[in-house]
Amino acid sequence: MGTPVFTVVNPAAGGGRCGKRCEDALARLRAGGMDAEVAYTRGAGHATDLAAAAYDEGHRRFLSVGGDGTSFEVLNGLFPRAASEDDPVVMGMLPLGTGNSFLRDFGIEGADRALEALVLGEERPCDVVRVEHAGGVLHYVNLLSVGFSAQAGELTNARFKPLGPAGDVAAVLVSVARLEHPVIPFRLDGGEVDRRPAALLSFSNSRYTGGTMMMAPHAEVADGELDVIRVGQLGRPRFVATFPHIFKGTHVGRPDITESRARRVDFVGGEPRPVMVDGEIVTLDLRSLEVLPGALRVIA
Repeated sequence: MGTPVFTVVNPAAGGGRCGKRCEDALARLRAGGMDAEVAYTRGAGHATDLAAAAYDEGHRRFLSVGGDGTSFEVLNGLFPRAASEDDPVVMGMLPLGTGNSFLRDFGIEGADRALEALVLGEERPCDVVRVEHAGGVLHYVNLLSVGFSAQAGELTNARFKPLGPAGDVAAVLVSVARLEHPVIPFRLDGGEVDRRPAALLSFSNSRYTGGTMMMAPHAEVADGELDVIRVGQLGRPRFVATFPHIFKGTHVGRPDITESRARRVDFVGGEPRPVMVDGEIVTLDLRSLEVLPGALRVIA
């Protein structure tokens, strides 16, 4: 049956849909030859604790069953522990919750495709991004963004989460009324400090966010760099007119929207602010982002 895969299941993901679907999915994985050692979460943050304890017990192959938030918690149970490994830790993801942004970079758009990939067991390298903030360190594989996207993400989680990707779109449209252009000073790879007002800053390791929004159309998960998307001082009418282009990635290059790349980002003179990281909204005083090239292997 091979090496046991420590499997963290969040039964509450997707408004409880994960709990209803996971047993059939796990049965399919076992029938395909996976030796799944299963643990169920009991609340926010529990997936991180379960993954950390399993790692300390010697597990090096993991599966997250839930949504993007579950995968984020599992990842942060593995890192920074796994950052020192010569052989990268392996992680699979089974999207039975609300969100599925990250796996789209691997051509996986639903649970059935994810199950097929998990049974095949093929692995691909993936960068991990280390986030240093005033309160400590966390890690992500999808994207971190500040400004408008964090505001819309906060609204999604509060009001529109059960709608899935449609809820992300609804939150964007509602949030336009509160569109702001804060100054968030940062520098890329030790360069000049950028102090220009911006509606949104996204530091993407992969292409998608909010399910089907292609925030960073040229991002590659294993190129050792972040794709930095900056949306400048767009007014409300132009913001609304530009928004539909994000679904095809054609927003990049339009007026006041730029794309850059960097291995490291430093934030200057920071202050606590809402941050969206892999679909989760947290308040952080950001200090730096650093790419850990190929620090993870993803089953995809």
